[in-house]
Amino acid sequence: MKVEISRKMQSVQASAIREILKMTSNPDVISFAGGNPASDAFPVEDLKRISAELFEEDPIGLLQYGITEGDAGFLEAANRFFNREEQVTRAVDQIIATTGSQQIMDLLTKVLCNEGDVVACEEPAFLGALNSFKEDGAILRGVGFSEEGQLDLAQLETALSIQPRPKFFYTIPNFQNPMGTTMSLETRKQVLALCKKYGVLILEDNPYGAIRFTEEHVPSIKSLDEDDMVIYAASLSKILAPGLRLAVCIGREDIVGKMVVAKQGADVHTNLWAQKVAARFLSTCDMNAHLSRIRAIYKKKCALMLKTMDETFDERVTYTRPDGGMFIWVNLPEGSDVLKFAQKAIENNVAIVPGISFYTNEEKPCYALRLNFSTPTDEKIVKGIRILGEMTHQL
Repeated sequence: MKVEISRKMQSVQASAIREILKMTSNPDVISFAGGNPASDAFPVEDLKRISAELFEEDPIGLLQYGITEGDAGFLEAANRFFNREEQVTRAVDQIIATTGSQQIMDLLTKVLCNEGDVVACEEPAFLGALNSFKEDGAILRGVGFSEEGQLDLAQLETALSIQPRPKFFYTIPNFQNPMGTTMSLETRKQVLALCKKYGVLILEDNPYGAIRFTEEHVPSIKSLDEDDMVIYAASLSKILAPGLRLAVCIGREDIVGKMVVAKQGADVHTNLWAQKVAARFLSTCDMNAHLSRIRAIYKKKCALMLKTMDETFDERVTYTRPDGGMFIWVNLPEGSDVLKFAQKAIENNVAIVPGISFYTNEEKPCYALRLNFSTPTDEKIVKGIRILGEMTHQL
């Protein structure tokens, strides 16, 4: 029996990253392809202790159904944590728990977009977001970056102004995935002003904001918003554990309230056990010490990767120097065949992600690739980068 796949799913391809990661099951492969936290960044003992305490105190409360909006204790703890440095939540806002931040992208698109509506997004952009928008029938309109790694505001204005106008603009301002760049404060203000001018909402995704290597904190777009233009996605995957599948969405009640209705039909509620464990962790553990520890881990790994790249890469190759996050964006010489480069890397037991995977139009010329420094050990970083460095001299 032949089965016909829906039109909206025909345009969605399997994640290139997930396909590459299948090859990394081979222990001999050094993977710079994923975006997993470092194994030594997980607070394993704290999570074991907290889970045991909660089972001792109220086992049925952990195992029973919960409400769709999220556990009250978790929402209070998460709201306090994500507002610790700036005022993200406003009086008109509602906060809900979601099953990872990618569910926020899915729910918001379901709530705001009919099939064929436009979503504007950074380009390159987080592949999971692009696929989520496309799965819900949205048409993507990309906005590029300048050579300095800042969003091209002229392109943004064009993307916002032409008809049909986008339902929202998606951005990761802090340590962007895949580029690792950070949007300046002035650019954030201009993005907010342009979206207000054209009546386009903003979905601000901030999974990496807490993983910064310097003391400088750039205010979120949400904290600058006085006109209820921004829906804010804040994840615990990178600072606690992705296996918990926990995030919160903060935004105006008329939109987030409808997202709750959509979530009821998706998964009823986010894992209650995970919410209660995270609530206890956020409320009782020393978060400053925890964040300092994981920042130090990633800062060291990033510095090691950059140092090895500086020593081994061909001088024609350029790359970003992130101040946080998990990724470095590498530009090979113009005309390079990045797909062949990636294939040759695999043959040398190194996995990378071709940059074209992060674009709305996969036929667009792209000579870049993404490297992840958070997952591999120090030894594998040095070994893998030396292999790639030798390959760059053969381009």
